[in-house]
Amino acid sequence: MASPNLQRWYDHMQSHDHQELRDMLADDVVFHSPVVHTPQRGKEITFQYLASAEKVLGGEDFVYVREFDLGDRAVLEFETKIDGIYIDGIDMISWNEAGQITDFKVMVRPLQAINMLHAKMKEMLERLKAQ
Repeated sequence: MASPNLQRWYDHMQSHDHQELRDMLADDVVFHSPVVHTPQRGKEITFQYLASAEKVLGGEDFVYVREFDLGDRAVLEFETKIDGIYIDGIDMISWNEAGQITDFKVMVRPLQAINMLHAKMKEMLERLKAQ
């Protein structure tokens, strides 16, 4: 059974409720992208990245296949397929004592998947900023 923090994340991944996602993020959260070298700091930019990733990665093929749950930290391995390209990755998440996400790191392989995700995420982030 998942810890309360991780269960909240899983519930969000089912509902895709953007307000819930915002509420889960600490104001000083740091996001580490697999395609952007520098960490992205702050709630708004992290929200934009995670909301975009949900749209790009979160299709019907997306599935978490393994988890390491330590209560205030978790590593989640995921698999999906987009445009015929297999994607294998991990989400590394840390929470504070209030249950808010303080650090979110995404790692993806293989290189073909990283290149494709880079292009799709850029497009999705530009769409979100235009709204």
